[in-house]
Amino acid sequence: MLFLLLSIFCSVSVGIIFKISRKYNIAIAQVVMWNYVFALLLCFLFFSPDVSTINNDAPWGIYLPLMVLLPSVFILLAASIKHIGIVKTDAAQRLSLFIPILAAWFIFKEEFNLLKLAGLGIGFPAILMILSKKDEHKNNNWIYPAIVLIGFGIIDVLFKQIALYTTLPYTTSLFVVFGGSLISITLYVAFEVIFKSVKFNIMNLAFGALVGIFNFGNILFYLKAHKVFAENPSTVFAAMNMGVIVTGSLAGIFIFKEKLSKLNYFGLFMALLAIVFITLSQIYK
Repeated sequence: MLFLLLSIFCSVSVGIIFKISRKYNIAIAQVVMWNYVFALLLCFLFFSPDVSTINNDAPWGIYLPLMVLLPSVFILLAASIKHIGIVKTDAAQRLSLFIPILAAWFIFKEEFNLLKLAGLGIGFPAILMILSKKDEHKNNNWIYPAIVLIGFGIIDVLFKQIALYTTLPYTTSLFVVFGGSLISITLYVAFEVIFKSVKFNIMNLAFGALVGIFNFGNILFYLKAHKVFAENPSTVFAAMNMGVIVTGSLAGIFIFKEKLSKLNYFGLFMALLAIVFITLSQIYK
């Protein structure tokens, strides 16, 4: 259980760091770039990936989209936290699990039971309630968490495909994807520096290091939790998603005083209920 708690803590900490970074004059793209520098170093130290096993037969058709998607969605994650807060962004990120579920249904022709259908049926209204805003005249900025939801969902589908590629260790594939993501975001940072006169800043490095450490910690402890609960992966799935929604909500409400409507609160409750149904559907197949 310790690994699960640490993974939840690391995941929510990334959002908190992005929220705090709003007070400083930072360039999000540079923060994301430094994040991958530190995540890549930690990946190398902890997983010791054997890059010599990477060749033309590796699943590059999956690697390449991830190398662009990961840094792009990370930037949008920071924008979502800035515009709409941690509570709604964390909920949207966790509800992205509906994308791989729909992919399994429509693309991979997986059979669905009533529990999974109930989870989906509850989950979609939950998303609308979480993202709704009481004042209709103000810009809701719902587009940010909506893209985060879709983006992380697609990323999840691609990582699941990598997991099926057993010729290479998953951690080696992760190292390759992190390396490619670093190249992608570095090119974008170079564009900003050359054409938009964005300057390097020590705070970008500091925040990027923190995000990279907690981002990697989330992955490391999540994988360790799956090893501990190898015979019951549904426990990890449920605890992780529900834990992040609850902890992220508490952080947003009590630390950053984010205001939620009754409809938002009910949406969060519905989201947790949807995760319960989807978890039960994995247990009682």
